[in-house]
Amino acid sequence: MRIDLYLKIARLVKRRPISKELANQDRILINGRHAKPSTDVKIGDEIDLIFGHRHLKVKVLDLADSIKKAMSMTLYEILIDERIYPQVDETTPKTLD
Repeated sequence: MRIDLYLKIARLVKRRPISKELANQDRILINGRHAKPSTDVKIGDEIDLIFGHRHLKVKVLDLADSIKKAMSMTLYEILIDERIYPQVDETTPKTLD
């Protein structure tokens, strides 16, 4: 199953074009490798997603062509869900104007 379709069916993203855009911007990794929208996902794969200031890592438990919303979380296991904070350079003094 394609990564862009899997993310939409698992409801990790709301729409398929959003998952395509994430993949085209190299913000999706499958087993540590950058993924294109057409990259295949298999059971056991680990997917890293970077949304703005959020890093989400999930493990694929199952694949489905369609699934009800209440059952969508059975397709994956969340391994990491963390906020990413921008790096601040504290070596340069800040001036107050």
